[in-house]
Amino acid sequence: MVHGTVRDPADNEKNAHLKKLDSAAENLQLFKADLLDYESISAAIKGCDGVFHVACPVPPGKVPNPEKDLIEPAVMGTLNVLKAASKSKVERIIVVSSVAAVACNPNWSKDKVKDEECWSDEEFCKTTENWYCLAKTRAESEAFEYSKKTGLDVVTVCPSLILGPLLQPTVNASSMVIVKLLNGYETLENRFRLIVDVRDVAEALILAYENPKASGRYICTSHEIKFQDIVNKLRDMFPGYDYPKK
Repeated sequence: MVHGTVRDPADNEKNAHLKKLDSAAENLQLFKADLLDYESISAAIKGCDGVFHVACPVPPGKVPNPEKDLIEPAVMGTLNVLKAASKSKVERIIVVSSVAAVACNPNWSKDKVKDEECWSDEEFCKTTENWYCLAKTRAESEAFEYSKKTGLDVVTVCPSLILGPLLQPTVNASSMVIVKLLNGYETLENRFRLIVDVRDVAEALILAYENPKASGRYICTSHEIKFQDIVNKLRDMFPGYDYPKK
């Protein structure tokens, strides 16, 4: 039995793709939940052996009020999930963080590969107004602090940009990166992007949950590619779009 959380379980159109999953009719129960509403989170987690906390706001552009719109939901939402997991005596909780909580550290030696020991610098994130990185960094660090205080078994996974087949019929924030390349830019800086297949992330989350030796945090990424190479691949497959000129 799997407990899933959605904004409105009665929205049959929006939740249709979930109800079509294998064995969903017998094994999937959807709960109405709001990350900032502890009681709704607690009701969803009650009776569960393990929890996967994957929800976090992803801003489509500039954030008018980063503290209220992004940081508070990310941090307080994570703490609500952790507290509810403790109350229900969950065996292990997997928190999906991000490489955003790893990569933004200007003080890290250029000669040293960024690994799980590297954390994004919160002051640097504030100075550069990189609110998503700040939110993910703070939420993940709060999760480990909570684990230290309570003994709750917390493991975090830090994926890079997640791409791949969609379960839902709508485009999510990660896939918008590809959509914008089709018809969204006149020019584009040819920088590197780290990407990972959504199916690999799903497998990584299951491994982190099921392997008794798993602990701490894990970076989950696979491919480093420049935007120009992504555009070239897309143009070969879908030539009819207005790609960046340079």
